[in-house]
Amino acid sequence: MRWLTGWSGTAPGAGAPGHEALGAVRPIAARTLWTGANPLWAVGDWRPEEIRLVTLRPGAPAVVSTGAPPPDPVADTPATTRLAVLGHCGASDAELAAGLAAARGGAVRHLSTWPGSYTVVLRTGTRSTLLLADLAGALPVFHTPWCGGTAYATAALPLADLVGAPVDAGHLAARLACPESTEALGTGTPYLGVQRVPPGYVLAVRGGRPYTASYDEPAGGPPSRGEAPAVRELTRALLEAVRSRVRPSAPGSPPAPSAGAGPVPERPRLGADLSYGTASATVALLAAAVPPGPAPSVAGAGPQAVPSAPARAGSAGRPVPGPRSEAGERARSGATKGSWARPPADGPSEPEPLAAVTFGEPDGPAVPGGSAVLLPGTPRLRHTVLAVTPRTFPFAGAGADPLAGRLTDEPGPGLVSAARDEARFAAGGTDHLTGYGARQVLDGHPARLADLIRAGRPRELLPPVAARAGADRAVAGVLAGAVRTPVTVLRAAHRLSRIRYADALDDAAVRLIARRGGGAATTAGAGTAGGLSWCVPGPAARWLSDEALSAVALRLRLAARGPAPAEHPGARRARQALYRHAAAYRTLLQAAEQPGQRLHAPFLDNQVVRAARLLPDEVRLQPGARHTLLHAVLAGAGRTDLPADWGRGVRPDTGGPARTGLRLAADGMAELFDRPLLAEAGLIDLAAVRQSLRLAADPGAAPTPETLAGIAELVSTELWLRRVRARRHGSCWTGLPLAERAALPAARFA
Repeated sequence: MRWLTGWSGTAPGAGAPGHEALGAVRPIAARTLWTGANPLWAVGDWRPEEIRLVTLRPGAPAVVSTGAPPPDPVADTPATTRLAVLGHCGASDAELAAGLAAARGGAVRHLSTWPGSYTVVLRTGTRSTLLLADLAGALPVFHTPWCGGTAYATAALPLADLVGAPVDAGHLAARLACPESTEALGTGTPYLGVQRVPPGYVLAVRGGRPYTASYDEPAGGPPSRGEAPAVRELTRALLEAVRSRVRPSAPGSPPAPSAGAGPVPERPRLGADLSYGTASATVALLAAAVPPGPAPSVAGAGPQAVPSAPARAGSAGRPVPGPRSEAGERARSGATKGSWARPPADGPSEPEPLAAVTFGEPDGPAVPGGSAVLLPGTPRLRHTVLAVTPRTFPFAGAGADPLAGRLTDEPGPGLVSAARDEARFAAGGTDHLTGYGARQVLDGHPARLADLIRAGRPRELLPPVAARAGADRAVAGVLAGAVRTPVTVLRAAHRLSRIRYADALDDAAVRLIARRGGGAATTAGAGTAGGLSWCVPGPAARWLSDEALSAVALRLRLAARGPAPAEHPGARRARQALYRHAAAYRTLLQAAEQPGQRLHAPFLDNQVVRAARLLPDEVRLQPGARHTLLHAVLAGAGRTDLPADWGRGVRPDTGGPARTGLRLAADGMAELFDRPLLAEAGLIDLAAVRQSLRLAADPGAAPTPETLAGIAELVSTELWLRRVRARRHGSCWTGLPLAERAALPAARFA
C-alpha cells in the first residue's frame, strides 16, 4: 500500500505537551519530502517519476524535482510555496509550475486538471497546507486531530495507528445498510475519530485547524453543451488519460520500481483487461493505438528550474490549459484516416506488444460479446487466456484461511475475489490498464429519470423506461415497448421528482427498520422502481440486526433535519454510486496489485469524470448508451472498422463464477460464520446469515446478483475485521508506544 502522510499545526515549544512526540514520531520506511514543523512523507513502493516536487520562492524561478531528492536545506519563509504531486501525472514541468502559480493565487482547481491519477499537496508559507481529493473518490484524503494540530494521510489505517483509534461499528453498520448514502456514512471512516475528505473537496489546514470546501463545479454541475461537443470532449479526455500511461518514462525502457518494492515478476511493460464489457476493450484498443515514441518531458533526476509564468505549450504535445493536444485535435476535427497506431517519425519501428488478459470460462468463449472482433484488427494486442481453477473463483479460500490475504485500508467486496484478481493482474503488464468505473461514469443512473421530469421532458422517458423494464426487446418500436412497461417505474420516477428531501430520508429510515428494500426484484421494472429514491438500502441490509438498522435509521433522520442538497436526486444518486465503486476499486488495488505493478483506471481520472458530466441526461439514459458512446470514442481515435452493433451482444452470466465459488467454499463459509466478529459486535442477524449461506451454496440454487453482492459485502467485512484484530499490536509508525487496541469498540454503535 502506497500512502502519503504528514501533519500541520503550530509546533509546541520545549516542555509543552506533544513536543517530544512531534520530534520522534515518523512513519516506518518513509521518504521525507518536506521537513520542519509541518513535515510530509511518502511511504511505500513509489516509483521515482511518481514523486514530483515544485518549490517557488520570491525572486526565483520554480524548481521541479523528481524522485524525492534530499530535503531542501534552505529554510522556508512565509512567502515560500511548495507543491507535491504524487502518483501518475501527465503534466509537464511547465504545467506544474503554472499550476503552482495559479493555486498560490487561490485557483486550486487548476491542480486537478492534468491527465492521470494523483494526489496534490500544496503548502503555502509555514502554516497553511492544502490537499485535494479526486473527483471520483479513488484517491481519498483523511485527517484526524493530533498533538494540537491535524495529521493527514491518503490512507485511514496509518492515522488510526497514530491516534490509537478503534474500529467504528456504527460506520460499518452504515456501510452495510446504505453503502451509497452519504447521509448515513457522513465523513466518517471505519476508525473512530478519523475523518474522510469528500471527493471533489480540498482539505485546508491552517494554524492546525482543518477546513474542507469544494473546489469543483457547483452542485448543479456544468451546463450541457449538447451531445456532439460532449462526445468530442470525452474522446479527448480519455485519449489523454490512456496516452499518458502508455508512454514509457524513458524511451524503450520500462519504469523501474523503487527500492524495497520486492522482486518484480517477469511480465511485459503494458497490459490490459479484455473482459466481457466494452469498457475494458475500449481502453485496450486505445492503448494499442498510442504510437510509441519519445516519452513526455517530465522532470529528470534532481532539481530543474522552469519558468514560473504559465507556458502556452506543454512538452511532447501535451496540453496546458488552453492549447489542444494532437489526439484531441484529431477527435475534434474528425480526421481519423491513418491515425490508428501510426508510429511517429522519430519513434521505434516496432510497437511494443500489449498483453490483453481474459479468463477463459469453461462453458463459454474466451472473449465473449463484442470484444471478440477486436483481436484480428489489432495485431499489437497479445491475447492471454487464463485457465479457470478452483482458486480463481470468488470466495475461494476466504473461510479456509481468513488471515491469508492483505490488510486493506477499509473493507470492500474485492477481498472475496482477491485471488482471482491477483491471477489476472499477475498475467498483465507492469502498467496494467482496466475499464473500472466506465459504467458509473458514463451510464445514466435510473434516478436520472426523475431529473428528466423535473426538467419538463417527460416524453424522453419512454425509451429508457422501456429498456430498463426489459420490454423493448419483446415488441419493436419505442411506443409499443413503453406500453408494456410497468407503471410502477413511471410512478416511482414522478414521486422522486416531487418528494421533499427530508421526507425521503424519513421514508428511507422507516423502510430500513421495516426491512423493506434490498431484496430481489420479482417483476419487470420492480428493480428500477426500487432504486428511484434519495436513499436506497444496500444488498446486505436484509441481514443486519435490529440494533444496527435502528442506529443507521437514526443517522438518516438526523440528516433529514439538515439542509437539503441543491442538486437533483438523479445527479446525486449517480455521484454516490460512483463514490462507492471508486472506493471498491481502491480496496481491490490494495488487495490484488502485484509488487512493482501499477493498475490504472482511466475512467476514474478527473478529466474523464468532468468530460462525462457534459453528456446530457437524455443521451445517458438511452438504451445501450455506454456502448454507443465508447463506439464514438473509438471512431474519434481512428478505429472506424468496428461493426455498428459492437458491444451489444448477449453478455455471459457474470454471476456464474460467484455462484460456483460459493458452492466450492460452502464449508469454509460455515466455519467463517461459526463465531463471526460481525455477530460479536451485534451487527448481523447470525441465524439469517447462516440460512442464506446454506441456500446460496445449494447446487440447485441460483442466487440473484443482489444476494451475491450482499454476501460479498458481509464476507469481506468479516475478513477485514479478523485481519484488523490479528494486527492489533502492529503500527505504521516509529517513536510511538505499541498500545493494544481492540478490534471493535466497547460501545457497539457510536
